[in-house]
Amino acid sequence: MPKDKPFSQACENNRQPILEKLSGLFKQPGTILEIGTGTGQHAVHFAGHLPHLTWQPSDRPRNTQLCIPWLDDAMLPNISPPLPLDVLAGDWAQVPAISGAFSANTAHIMAWPEVEAMFRGIGKALPMGGTFCLYGPFSYAGKHTSPSNERFDSSLRAQAPHMGIRDIEDLQRLGKATGLTMEQDFDMPANNRLLVWRRSE
Repeated sequence: MPKDKPFSQACENNRQPILEKLSGLFKQPGTILEIGTGTGQHAVHFAGHLPHLTWQPSDRPRNTQLCIPWLDDAMLPNISPPLPLDVLAGDWAQVPAISGAFSANTAHIMAWPEVEAMFRGIGKALPMGGTFCLYGPFSYAGKHTSPSNERFDSSLRAQAPHMGIRDIEDLQRLGKATGLTMEQDFDMPANNRLLVWRRSE
């Protein structure tokens, strides 16, 4: 691996368990928008194993170029150039027609207004019946699923008050307000979850 290629150990650890779920959720050909592509490791792994999909990376404008080394090295024909996408800007016009959306480890880094904006944008961009998969740690009725998640939440909030593990009940209310219904909640390794939302209205 080139020294100048960014690397996330978390992506390396979780990419295969996530792929196993996405393989069953994104069965039909289409375009998948990834929010918060980061290093590009997920994009390359998923697009490489799901050739019937077109993978559309996106990230905050200041982070968009981060994934370029991975994308350039892979040279996969089904990965589109990354889009600079500020979810708060409210302008999703540059996003192509999509059949699904995916985001990993973003909800606890974003400020809550950004999480709201992400749901609003995805709710509008998805076609009826389209799927949004959201991966990461989550709490239930204010309770963490493990001591390690509780410690992680505390460390996030110590770094910046706007960050923190999100609660399923808050996300379900947000989904309802943006036309997204949570249909599945998969238990994933390392006390993470994969939440599957479907545009229902």
